[in-house]
Amino acid sequence: MRATPANDLLVLARLIVETAALMRRAVVPCIERDHGLPTQSLDVLVRLAQADGHRLRMSDLAAQSLLTPSGLTRAVDRLCEAGLVDRHNCPHDRRVSFASLTAEGTARVATAMACHRTALRQLLGEALDLSEQKTMALLLLRLRDRLVAAGAAAPEV
Repeated sequence: MRATPANDLLVLARLIVETAALMRRAVVPCIERDHGLPTQSLDVLVRLAQADGHRLRMSDLAAQSLLTPSGLTRAVDRLCEAGLVDRHNCPHDRRVSFASLTAEGTARVATAMACHRTALRQLLGEALDLSEQKTMALLLLRLRDRLVAAGAAAPEV
């Protein structure tokens, strides 16, 4: 019997990893080439854009992202140098710092996300109908949450 995702967890896991890598290869060059944003930068910018007040504590940003704390610090430093993000210390607790989008960062992430959505619509919309997209999102969310709860470490990016 040939191994398929239905009867082999190794095949299923490999398909998940391969699909994620192929999606990244299909979408990232457009974002990097057309908007000058590496994947790590886009991830940080999107998370800040979606946060209340376009700002997050660095520790919360690290917990949400796929970056390690040191990788996040480097990404935020580069975004600060580019004028897309500001870093602020908490006036009440010196151990806490925040990252927030600048006006330029907000505009840049909006433009990049429009390109990103178009590419994803082409990739996913042509392969999966809306019902399948919703089912896949729920299944991947459940898997991701299980991995996070189990303490799976984020990869060094």
